[in-house]
Amino acid sequence: MKSVMIVFNQANTGRVEYLLDTLNIRGFTFWENVQGRGSVDGDPHRGTHAWPEMNNAVLAVVEDGQVEEIMKSVRKLDLRNKEVGVKAFVWNIEQMV
Repeated sequence: MKSVMIVFNQANTGRVEYLLDTLNIRGFTFWENVQGRGSVDGDPHRGTHAWPEMNNAVLAVVEDGQVEEIMKSVRKLDLRNKEVGVKAFVWNIEQMV
């Protein structure tokens, strides 16, 4: 099993939800109003007057075989509009109850 965390500009919320639905990923945890800044060239997303944009994040635990298709879909979404931003991260899941 793997966990996939997708962090994205709020403008991409509908697209990320569609991505999950299309890939039949039913279970996930969703966080709204996530603050941060991209590690390479991203602007801060802080919800302030100076940096008004915000992010959301979703975490899904999936079968190993689903990861590549998720990452492929996230890359495609990111290329669609680089300025809006979306990133995905993958971790191994050792145990789950």
